[in-house]
Amino acid sequence: MELRQLLYFVNVVDAGSFSRGAVTLNLAQPSLSRQIALLEADLGQRLLVRTGRGVAPTEAGQALLVHARAMLDIARRARDELLEMDESPGGRIVVGMPPRVALGLSTPLIQRFREKFPRAVITVLEGLSVSLRESLIAGRLDLALLFDPAASPQLAFHPLMREKLLLAAPPGSTLPARVGLAQLANFPMVLPSAPNAIRHLLDSVLAPRGVELQVLAEVGAVRTVLQLVATGVGCTILPESALGASSDEPLPCAPIGPPSIWNRLVLATPMARPATRLTRGTAQLLKELDFRRP
Repeated sequence: MELRQLLYFVNVVDAGSFSRGAVTLNLAQPSLSRQIALLEADLGQRLLVRTGRGVAPTEAGQALLVHARAMLDIARRARDELLEMDESPGGRIVVGMPPRVALGLSTPLIQRFREKFPRAVITVLEGLSVSLRESLIAGRLDLALLFDPAASPQLAFHPLMREKLLLAAPPGSTLPARVGLAQLANFPMVLPSAPNAIRHLLDSVLAPRGVELQVLAEVGAVRTVLQLVATGVGCTILPESALGASSDEPLPCAPIGPPSIWNRLVLATPMARPATRLTRGTAQLLKELDFRRP
């Protein structure tokens, strides 16, 4: 069993097919199939089964996948640690961010990263906080910015920002000076669709109080939510930094509460994996960014 074969196996599983895996690896498909076959022969287990859409791991394949990811991660970190002995560490680091955070902060992060680590490569992956949290635990990310993550013994959280949620209405609307939680049920809403950190936060605060929102539409992207509100479809509830992402005229807003509803952005790091100098340096760069910019 070779690390190269484990790398091929993980890539095929992640891609869901030999053909897509071969493209990712820049390898001829027959060569890839042969290496997987050699790995199966070496282990005496069938690792992949063909489906109507490609391939999927067998029970043995699922078991190997956990160990393969861990071994590849250890090998990568060993290589990075040796490269760190140089004044300018090399290697690669993968950072996950929610889309609206990545929109404003990917450019300054990458610019500062290139200045500090010219020999290293940074990858920024966008996704919802729920999926980013899972990827961080699974070892597919080195660091992640998350909104209101669920507690986990596998992750450490460093708070970066807290914001109050606001009620935003279509242009020309007249809102009260403050909107109580029970009053939110009187406004037709356009909200992010689950799984979404803001939506989960709203549900966790309002459901125990018996407040049921009038949800007219659910969409995945905050920018689309803002466009719908701007055209008069309904109101929404978002933090101030998200409302600033609208390119049109500012929407009428009102604070919520009491009690206010706060969301928080944190830097999440894995507890089990040792931090390299590259990881620590990137984490410091993230802590220094201006998270209140839209």
